[in-house]
Amino acid sequence: MDNTTERQDENMTATSKKMIPLCILDILRKHTDEEHTLDQKNIIDLLEKEYNLVVERKAIRSNIVKLKEMGLPISYKETERESKDAGKEGNTIWSDYWLERDFTDAELRLIIDGLLFSNHIPHKQRLDLVKKIEGLSSKYFKAHVRHIATLPDAGDSNKQIFNNIAMLDEAIDKKRMVSFNYLDMEPDKKMRPKTDKNGKPVKYTVSPYQMAAKDGKYYLICNRDHYEAISNYRIDRISNIVLQEDKKIRPFKELKGANGQDLNLGEYMKEHIYMYASEDTRVRFKCVRRMLTDVVDIFGKDVRIEEVTDDCLTASALVTEAAMLQFARNYAPDVVILEPQRLVDEMKDWAKKVKKAYGG
Repeated sequence: MDNTTERQDENMTATSKKMIPLCILDILRKHTDEEHTLDQKNIIDLLEKEYNLVVERKAIRSNIVKLKEMGLPISYKETERESKDAGKEGNTIWSDYWLERDFTDAELRLIIDGLLFSNHIPHKQRLDLVKKIEGLSSKYFKAHVRHIATLPDAGDSNKQIFNNIAMLDEAIDKKRMVSFNYLDMEPDKKMRPKTDKNGKPVKYTVSPYQMAAKDGKYYLICNRDHYEAISNYRIDRISNIVLQEDKKIRPFKELKGANGQDLNLGEYMKEHIYMYASEDTRVRFKCVRRMLTDVVDIFGKDVRIEEVTDDCLTASALVTEAAMLQFARNYAPDVVILEPQRLVDEMKDWAKKVKKAYGG
């Protein structure tokens, strides 16, 4: 063997030795979890099989020590070695190695389930994300997505949703306005930008304050330029978004209805149960007794329960009028609005129209 070949072999050997800790970590990541562990022989066999690396048994422990010193969460079983030299270093045996995870399999499954039934992410992107999430656990974790029937995409999905979220996140962080077109579905089931009376796409310029998920959809909570009210826009229906670097946002507390306060997202979500953007009103309503749990779930624990009988309950909540009307329509006749009178009148008109539509 000439000197050049010897030097190449030496360099390859040095490189291989540097790779050993990373290869061991990759093996533990793919092949282990709390219920599936590997001993030193298993790791040696996998190093040779998957990386063509021949490693001595003692090198496994020393490299795992290096990984643990770097802060990697590797667990193992430690037993006393039966030896007369018990006082010497290395008097214990390490076995049953496994890599601890940031998420349990149950937690990953919850994330995947929420993702699969999310309406605002295109179907293919959902499945791509599921594959990435599966990689956060070992090969033994299976999401069984092939056994879950998710609804196909309805019409054109906005493939730019992740770009929209990233752009809005940057704008909110920098306190800068954004502009965009807003999509609507046409009779041919294609999504196209909303247009003005001249047929030109409308440009929306808004001050973004927060993004929120509600009923499987992402919304942008914002204020449209030259308007006083708070607006909510579906993020999956936003297109051609542009960050306005030279335009600072209008502070939320300056808006009508903000009462000089900054946005409290928790309160806002409770008061906008269907993400309708309008002023809040104290509404009294009556509903059947069995809906008590639903009422608290929908309106939050701040809902006022005024009276409860065996058959029904009376409650009041601070909520947008549009959202309350939708709630009452969804659960009619089990829900009846009592106050304010203008909402009672609107429900009566709606009931007459429904009756007429059905030939009543």
